[in-house]
Amino acid sequence: MIVTWFRYEPGEKGPDPHVHHHHTDAFYVLEGEIELALGPERQTTRALPGTFAAAPPDVVHTFRNVSDATAIFLNIHAPSSGFGDVLRGRGESGFDQHDPPQDGGRPLADAVFTTPGDAETLEHEASMHRILCDLPQLTAIDMTFRPAFEGVDPHTHADHADCFYVLEGQVEFLVANEPRVAGPGTFVAAPPNVVHGFRVAGDEPIRFLNLHAPPGGFVDRLRADD
Repeated sequence: MIVTWFRYEPGEKGPDPHVHHHHTDAFYVLEGEIELALGPERQTTRALPGTFAAAPPDVVHTFRNVSDATAIFLNIHAPSSGFGDVLRGRGESGFDQHDPPQDGGRPLADAVFTTPGDAETLEHEASMHRILCDLPQLTAIDMTFRPAFEGVDPHTHADHADCFYVLEGQVEFLVANEPRVAGPGTFVAAPPNVVHGFRVAGDEPIRFLNLHAPPGGFVDRLRADD
């Protein structure tokens, strides 16, 4: 998986409509808004802050900033499929990106477009979780923990990466067996078999975007605990 922070100025356009055969391309809006075009008919929808959209394999998609303000968003490719090499100027040879198929690709219904108000919400005494995306290659959860939360003990995952983008508050992560406090805008990734954990570092709630790639059954565990 690769997670990229993008800033698009007013009028800036993304790539032409395309598909990926082998990976999911997803977007999480942090500031401003972007216009997404998804599915065979290129249906357009404006994504505001907190919105998560995803195009699984063979769903046609593109995006642009049609507003008069700067748009800031995260772009997630799961798995990365060489997208990092494209960004670093090493060419697009071999990257999993293709023109829309003649049949239009998979239907719009297979795409994900979740606003904060639409998300499945799991409420607990010391936490609240909004499930934004649950696809075979990627899950995304907007997670909030209140100061009373005791934290997550150090652990590992054998089969997937567990990643965090801090949105609010101060989070104490265990990184390389050392505690480190991270504020908004910080990204932390724990690849398979890397020990990690976290807790609330201050007196205010914490909130972060949590990504699992591949899912590893995490959303099912959250629902079971509800």
